[in-house]
Order: sequence, then structure tokens, then C-alpha cells
Amino acid sequence: MLSAIAQLSYSVKQSIVILASLFLSSIIAYLSTPLAIKFARKIDAVDVPADNRRMHSKPIPLLGGLAIIVAFLITATVMMRYHRLLWQILPGALIIALLGIIDDKHPLPAWPKLLVQCVAAALPIAVNPKIVIESISGFNIFGINTIHFGAFAIPVTILWIIGITNAVNFIDGLDGLAAGISTIASISMLIVAIIKMSVDPNEYSVAILTAALAGGCLGILPYNKNPAKVFLGDTGATFLGYTLAVISIQGLFKTYTAVSFAVPILVLGLPIIDICAAVVRRLKEHKSPFAADRCHIHHKLIDKGLDQKQAVGLLYCVSAILGISAIIFAAFDSSTGWLFLLGAVGLIAEVCILAIPNSKNANDESNIVPDTDGKAGGEIINTDNAAGRIDENNRDES
Repeated sequence: MLSAIAQLSYSVKQSIVILASLFLSSIIAYLSTPLAIKFARKIDAVDVPADNRRMHSKPIPLLGGLAIIVAFLITATVMMRYHRLLWQILPGALIIALLGIIDDKHPLPAWPKLLVQCVAAALPIAVNPKIVIESISGFNIFGINTIHFGAFAIPVTILWIIGITNAVNFIDGLDGLAAGISTIASISMLIVAIIKMSVDPNEYSVAILTAALAGGCLGILPYNKNPAKVFLGDTGATFLGYTLAVISIQGLFKTYTAVSFAVPILVLGLPIIDICAAVVRRLKEHKSPFAADRCHIHHKLIDKGLDQKQAVGLLYCVSAILGISAIIFAAFDSSTGWLFLLGAVGLIAEVCILAIPNSKNANDESNIVPDTDGKAGGEIINTDNAAGRIDENNRDES
């Protein structure tokens, strides 16, 4: 009896800490965003609408992601103190953030940025060799139970981190899109962590970190939603992608269930689909994977006649469906075929969206929405500086 009461008391305490992390981070991000805006203007890290394809008519500050970073750092440090998972994430995350600040101010070439990302992706593994994707399961549906990577575990892990870092940044092309998608992904990971806390106590730290990240995103959304007063910039989008990627390794891939492969893929499904489609498309056209274009998911929706709010809302719904599917998979280890189909609903919905015929005015120049945070399709690779911007189709991305 006493043991049960003690366990209940501990669970209540954990729940309070998790909720406090979410609210504290939201408040800090909301209050610090005006400071980030002032700092961006001071160092002239702004997106100037230098052509008639921009939605905004006046310069919009970049570096809004600094508010998320500050909120996450303060909240995680206060709530977790010296927990090892936090310090396994921070070194690489701060490198990514610094790289983003520099790139928002002075656009950098693609390949040097990719090299820095490789270093940042390797840091968590250097700090803790156990932060690797050793195996994936969930293929039992197709007759294969588990795939072990063995010697390839480290390269696969680095590829995952770099891929998600870029994927979130690729999708940062409309007001509030990356922040909202990251919020949905973080909350989905948070719920999965809560579900698994009774089995794996380490999920408690994952829950706090994802709550802090979700709170930071929620705090900046009032400033970042359409019409945006500030853009995340590479600073925010790459930080979000990197942090989600590293946390997912500990919180999702380390969840040893029959569907441990499906959960992270579903949680981050929308950015993953977009980046995979972009890379395949560019390679088929004999272009560099870093060559900018206007064929991202959000571009296609705009070109089909949706306005920014409609396109973002629709993509939020797709991401939420994927997140809910991931939660169901995590909650029911003995998932059956209909759960697998539920997880695929988001993917099917997206295919249907992209298959919608162009509206009558879809190709009208006035309906074409440029990259609202001054980037090529939201990618991290080569943003424009405030002094002189070039057409997005001629830019590299990284």
C-alpha cells in the first residue's frame, strides 16, 4: 500500500515537472522573442523583400530561433540540472545554433556547413557512445523482425541527425510552418515518453526535454505565425531539427517495441517526406541535392491556390495525423494491420494533396509565395543576406 502511494506521489511530481517545463519554456520564449528581434535588427540579420515575389513588404528580422534556444537552455538546465542527456545534446546543438547565426548574417557555402553539421552530429556519440541507432525493428510485418547495423551504427546515426537537421530547415518556408511542425513532433515524442516512463525511467528526461522544446516553439508562434513579425532563420530551424533528431535516438529508437522503427519515422514524417522528395527530384534532374527549387510540399500547395494560412493549417493536420499514429503505435506494442494503415493515413493524405489539379489561378505570379524567411524553400543552405538577394532557383541550399 505504502509502495503504491509512494509511486503515485512520484508520478504526480513527474507530471508537474513536465508541465512546468512546457509552460516555463513557453513564457521564456515569448518574452525573449522581442529581444531576439532587436538583436537581429542591430546586426542587420533581416530578410529584405528585394523582389516582387516576397509576401512581406518590409524587412523581417531573422534569428527568432534564438528565443527558442534560450528558452530550451534555461528550462532544461533548471529542470534537469546536470543530467547527462542534456549535456550530450548541448555541445552539438550550440554549434548548430552558432552556425545558423553566422549563416543568417552572412550566407555560407553548402559544403562547409555540411562539414560542420557532421562534426555536430558526431559530438553526442563522442560524449556517449550509446547514443547510436544500433538496430531498428518493426519489419516483422514484412517477415523481418530486426535489422542490426553493427559497424554501420555510427554512420547511420550521423546520417539521421544530419538528415533531420536539414529536413526541418527545408520545410521552414511559410510563416509558422517549421515552428508548428516541430511543436507537433515534440508533443508527440513527449506523449510517447510518458507512455514508456513506467518501463524505462530514462524516458522521464526525454519527456522534460521535449516539453521544453515544444514550449519554446509555442512561445514564438505568436510572433512567427502569419503575418510573421520574425522568422526562425537557420538559427532556429536547424537547432530544432538537430535537437529533435538527437532526442529521438534516446526516446524513440531506444524504445524496444515491435514498432520502434515506425514511431520516429511517423513523428518526423512530414519533414522526412519533403527532404527525401527534394533529394530524389534534384538527383533525377542531374542537379546538386543542395540546388534550390520551388517544388517543396508547401510550394506545391501555394501553387495550387491555397493561401499561407490554409497551406500551413493543412500541413499541421497531416503532421498531427502522423503524430497520433506514432502515439498509437507506441501505446500498443501488439499493433495490427489497421494501426499500420492508420499510421499511413498522413502519407496517403499528403499524396492526395499533391495530386490535386492546379486551380485556375495557381500559376498566376500573384499566387506564388516566396520563401518567407529569406531562404531557398526553407532549406538551410545559403540564405540571402540583407544587402543583395538572388533568385531562389539559382541558390544552393545546405
